[in-house]
Amino acid sequence: MVEALHDAGVVVTGAGGGIGAALARRFAAEGARVVVNDLDAGRAKAVAEEIGGIAVAGDASAVVADALDALNGVVDVYCANAGVAFGGGNADEPFDETGWATSWDVNVMAHVRAAHALLPGWLERGSGRFVSTVSAAGLLTMIGAAPYAVTKHGAYAFAEYLSLTYRHRGVKVHAICPQGVRTDMLAAAGTAGDLVLKPTAVEPEDVAEALFRGIEEDRFLILPHPEVTEYYQARAAEPDRWLAGMNHLQRTWEETR
Repeated sequence: MVEALHDAGVVVTGAGGGIGAALARRFAAEGARVVVNDLDAGRAKAVAEEIGGIAVAGDASAVVADALDALNGVVDVYCANAGVAFGGGNADEPFDETGWATSWDVNVMAHVRAAHALLPGWLERGSGRFVSTVSAAGLLTMIGAAPYAVTKHGAYAFAEYLSLTYRHRGVKVHAICPQGVRTDMLAAAGTAGDLVLKPTAVEPEDVAEALFRGIEEDRFLILPHPEVTEYYQARAAEPDRWLAGMNHLQRTWEETR
């Protein structure tokens, strides 16, 4: 039990299923008052009814005002979990303006808008917690999905910026960076997901458990797959060797398509 979360006002975006639903359930189990946000109103309502939370359907970019109303004006924890995963985006493919724009808006700008709306209150109180569901793709990359890989790097960079800028003023930030997680998004990842993510995929509940361990230990970086630490270190220490290894993976994927 994390005592600080009892009766806390928590918002989880993209909480109609997958990681978001697992986070909502775990926060509710800790005694928090949880706003369950999802574009799909029916899914948001189902999870909210299950956990005794409050369903607020709609775009994650615009949920803060309604969430504040639902939580009597105070959001203690904001989980920027909603995300999209557009594949492709290679320079030799037709340019998908919509895929790039949507990825940027949901995976990065929704986080920026939420922080902009919440930070004044958090800084005045001297406390607040921002949880960003990024992806190991934000630390490393992902083959076959340029919009996803690039915008997840952006989401991670923004979480870092929030932490380094506001930690001395009471704002705590956590960046969750899993590899494969058994969700609808993984099921839709196609052959690249089958090759890279599915073999070591974990359950959404494992991701929630990793976050809560990180909250208890006051850690910024949450890695449900511990091996990502080694990959990240290798990427930084020997970038050309790491890129050669990723290119080998790319060629393997191309041969199987």
